[in-house]
Amino acid sequence: MTEKLFKFDPEEYLNTPEAIEIFLNDAFETGDPSYMAKALGVVARAKGMTAVASDTGLAREQLYSGLSENGNPTLKTIIKIIQSWGLGLRVNAGTGRA
Repeated sequence: MTEKLFKFDPEEYLNTPEAIEIFLNDAFETGDPSYMAKALGVVARAKGMTAVASDTGLAREQLYSGLSENGNPTLKTIIKIIQSWGLGLRVNAGTGRA
């Protein structure tokens, strides 16, 4: 018997601040910059890239390229984006890697 697989799109589930917080925290805990940038891109697409561009003053093209798996957004860009979503960054003791 063959199982039918469906494409999972996390964008569909990122419709509350709490869901976004959990999703981004999970991505940031990996410590993988590519994965973190991609996760930010997923949230940006869920929120609407045009709206994120407008809220941050950044160009859509800059967002698409910076928030891809191969992107490398600056810290300034990351902070602008996260703050536009009403979120912030913080450091927690004891959650880092050895």
